[in-house]
Amino acid sequence: MKDVRQTLLDRVSIRRYERETIPAETMEFIRDAVRNTPTSYNGQQFSVIDIDDQSLKEKLYELTGQKQLKTCNRLLIFCSDYNKISLLARKKRLEMPAITDTMDGVTIGIIDASLAMMSAVVAAESCGLGCNCVGYLRTVDPKAVAEMLKLPKGVFVVCGLALGIPREHPDLKPKQPAGLVFMSNHYRQDTDEMTAELADYDAIVTEYNRTRSGGTTANDWCAHILEYYDHATTYRILQYLKDQGYEVKK
Repeated sequence: MKDVRQTLLDRVSIRRYERETIPAETMEFIRDAVRNTPTSYNGQQFSVIDIDDQSLKEKLYELTGQKQLKTCNRLLIFCSDYNKISLLARKKRLEMPAITDTMDGVTIGIIDASLAMMSAVVAAESCGLGCNCVGYLRTVDPKAVAEMLKLPKGVFVVCGLALGIPREHPDLKPKQPAGLVFMSNHYRQDTDEMTAELADYDAIVTEYNRTRSGGTTANDWCAHILEYYDHATTYRILQYLKDQGYEVKK
């Protein structure tokens, strides 16, 4: 098993996997790590759909075009979930507050599911598995994915996580320098210096993309990410949330 430093600092996204099955004890360790995730209020406002059905993985691949969904050994889909506590509240004749009608309620579920996914990533990576977080499962066709997974009201997809034995070893992607990530006591006020540092980082990413192993591109960082943002403006997530019982009002 890798140590914590190696697990966190050597992590890369893996999209190609061997056909080997993940050992049962490894999956049990990942599940235990997920269950022990810190959550808001200890409310545990998340659930995980653990997919080993190859036909279902292939249907999700056909929908998304993300090959890692069909080649991974296991696909974990992390969801925000207020259905479980609603069921128990009904049994105990307790009134369920309209938490799903608030942005904070939406945010809580997303944070809990995201923290749980990171617990799975760290656990899987420490065992030598490869992982790939697939946010496109949230946005490609929310209604179709919800139907495939038979999600009840109060539950929506946050992100998927492909798991498997790595078949590739990509280069480590350059991340923003510490000075752009960590700010002391308040947000940085030196806009010109920040912009210059961001431009330097943009150049580093451009060079990485030009020379990386496994396929090069001419992409920079800034314009490439803005393309993703532009595409994201076409998503209809608010309607999806309403379809899943989230009438966000405040």
